Amino acid sequence: MTRKDFFAKVGFGAAVALIPTCIGGLASSCSENDGSPSPAPTNVDFTLDISTGTLSSNGGFLVHNGIVVARTTAGGFLAVSASCTHQGTNVNYSAQENKFICPNHGAQFNSNGAVIQGPASSSLAQYNTQLIDATHLRVFS
Repeated sequence: MTRKDFFAKVGFGAAVALIPTCIGGLASSCSENDGSPSPAPTNVDFTLDISTGTLSSNGGFLVHNGIVVARTTAGGFLAVSASCTHQGTNVNYSAQENKFICPNHGAQFNSNGAVIQGPASSSLAQYNTQLIDATHLRVFS
């Protein structure tokens, strides 16, 4: 056996051994946790600095303490639980459509967290927002 033949066979054997692991990793990446949604946060009361970062401009959003806080294109603020009620992946905010969308299976929620498209069947918990001053936003239950 030549050196070239040896490395070709070893390389092929390693690839065959790793394929199931790679495929399993792709399949399990469909959700960010064990497939069950996290319970919505309770007793919520925190303040965010909105002078910098994604909330400093209309259309931005972030996840903080299990809650998605979004700034609408009109400049208002929304806050809902981040965990999709289908399988627990964090939802994103679509400013153009003013709704929350799960990137895994396409569940959609309106700006109040109500389901508008499955597979999720339960609403996201909604939280209150209060602009304290020009640079601070309070999010609370």
